[in-house]
Amino acid sequence: MKKIAILPTLLTLGNAVCGFASIAYACKIDPHAQPGAGNYYLVSACLILLAMVFDALDGYAARLSKSASDFGGQLDSLADVVSFGVAPGFLLLRLGQDWEGNPLVGKVVAVTAALYLACALLRLARFNVENSPDPASHKRFKGLPSPAAAGCLASLAILRSGSDLFGGWVALDDYAVRTFVKFWAPLGGLLVALLMVSRLSYPHLTKQLLRGRCSFGFLVEVLLAVAVIALAPDLAFFLLFWVYALNAPLRYFLRVARGQRAVPAHNPGAQPGP
Repeated sequence: MKKIAILPTLLTLGNAVCGFASIAYACKIDPHAQPGAGNYYLVSACLILLAMVFDALDGYAARLSKSASDFGGQLDSLADVVSFGVAPGFLLLRLGQDWEGNPLVGKVVAVTAALYLACALLRLARFNVENSPDPASHKRFKGLPSPAAAGCLASLAILRSGSDLFGGWVALDDYAVRTFVKFWAPLGGLLVALLMVSRLSYPHLTKQLLRGRCSFGFLVEVLLAVAVIALAPDLAFFLLFWVYALNAPLRYFLRVARGQRAVPAHNPGAQPGP
């Protein structure tokens, strides 16, 4: 085996450690705690977000130092299993504690969390098999990336925490937010799990940010994202991650709908496809 690149490896291990710490803090979650008191929802979710930062930097550091290797790629996938598979799946399971008065729904949430983990593993395994050394093939993903799926669930935990991260300008009603998260967590968890194993195309935002050059439209989107974070930090992560996750399926269904409407217009005798 060739020599191991120190900096990229340390960054990848930092990713895994953050995922492990997220699980440890999620174990301490008390659904009956007052908002802001012992806020382990927030800590667990933020550790997943920090793992995403390490995950973005390790590949960038490897490419910058020209030390990318098969060892680094395999280590990165193993770290992603912990941080973007096990940790968000366990966090989803803890969010299901809000249904403790309804055992049936609680079991549904548990099954959804297990399904999320399974889909994350399949997503990462498929990426390893289909990954190409050609840089041009890395501009888009097939299926929702596991870090983005983990971010969707982490954003729900941030909302559920009832804590204003940076003193944003938009106040959120705590009871309404908790009720929303209670109902959306199992549905959203199932949705992002299925999106991970789908064939929908998603842009590689990290590479667009780190490559130094980007389109004017992308720059405008980044500025809008910064503005949303400044106005409502708690809500911003939810909006950013879920808009990214839902954008591809919404575009797909719009294209399908337009195609079905276009068939009778050009050929009235034709039948729409399945």
